Amino acid sequence: MESRVLSRAGAFSPLSHFRKLPSREPTAIFYNSSTVPVTVKATGSVADGGNLVWGRQLRPALISPALKKVLLQPCHATAAEGNDSAGEAKVAPVGFFSKYPALVTGFFFFTWYFLNVIFNILNKKIYNYFPYPYFVSVIHLFVGVVYCLISWTVGLPKRAPIDSNLLKLLIPVALCHALGHVTSNVSFAAVAVSFTHTVKALEPFFNAAASQFILGQSIPITLWLSLAPVVIGVSMASLTELSFNWLGFISAMISNISFTYRSLYSKKAMTDMDSTNIYAYISIIALIVCLPPAIILEGPTLLKHGFNDAITKVGLTKFVTDLFWVGMFYHLYNQVATNTLERVAPLTHAVGNVLKRVFVIGFSIVIFGNKISTQTGIGTAIAIAGVALYSLIKAKLEEEKRQAKAA
Repeated sequence: MESRVLSRAGAFSPLSHFRKLPSREPTAIFYNSSTVPVTVKATGSVADGGNLVWGRQLRPALISPALKKVLLQPCHATAAEGNDSAGEAKVAPVGFFSKYPALVTGFFFFTWYFLNVIFNILNKKIYNYFPYPYFVSVIHLFVGVVYCLISWTVGLPKRAPIDSNLLKLLIPVALCHALGHVTSNVSFAAVAVSFTHTVKALEPFFNAAASQFILGQSIPITLWLSLAPVVIGVSMASLTELSFNWLGFISAMISNISFTYRSLYSKKAMTDMDSTNIYAYISIIALIVCLPPAIILEGPTLLKHGFNDAITKVGLTKFVTDLFWVGMFYHLYNQVATNTLERVAPLTHAVGNVLKRVFVIGFSIVIFGNKISTQTGIGTAIAIAGVALYSLIKAKLEEEKRQAKAA
């Protein structure tokens, strides 16, 4: 974000009187972060220190010495810093983030995968001694909401205002997010993590079907053909999955459908608000939605013996800290995923999603020692390969559409 100097003429005594410029005005050209040149004109005489321009900083030589300490702030590395006496422009040193963008993006991907893997492992460990997915889903969202509220309080980031129109657009997105999140956790609690993620690999199939039959968009035959390995692979894995049960399978399928509709509603709720604030508002609404079913379906059992059984098995301290950290990892991996995917092209985004699922499936098998049959392993590999093929073709088609529109 560019550094900004806000000014009002009456706020600083040296700037209280402005003189009209001569017919020939001195100008300075700066380049913002998107390398778009911006011409800045001084609106006062140089002797009087010049005027401040909204959204930009004037060169140091145009500001009176008395105001330099108050008004001059460090600029972006892309801003030019002039010297009137020498008549030469000096470019500030390039920052680390600008100098090594690929390294920074790689770090974002690593952080995203790391947080996601840790979340899935810790989440499953909790279900091994506390099998209450509705309550745990509420904890995931509750910890994230508290995190967002604290962040807003300290101004990192600054809370973006929301009106009734935007709220109406976000409610359907949050409803689908809540349903998809809860059903995913029901599946995680019922079957192996690797199997849930294998079934969730079918999500592109549901996205394509919704685009074709609900939005009326024409899906190329190549995309449909690329989805065939996904369906075949998931079917093979399901037939011989040792932890298979219908609750886990159906819940994962409902999760796929819910996240598909979330994507559809998200397109209608496109806004200029930043992704961090959008996700915070969605989390708050989803938390409100998830509370009633958790209280109704699991509340009596939890009060009767659920909490006591968990505390007896692992102790109060570990139980509370596990719930806290699983909520933190859930929120952080979703937030980092959003920030990561904003930095890359659709093709990289598609490949990143596929690799994430591979990482989670692989690590879950190693950590939990899940035994899988040969057919399940082959089916999982075929499904992941199909998702990769689908993602690559879709990203290529979207890129061709953008180039056609630009032409």
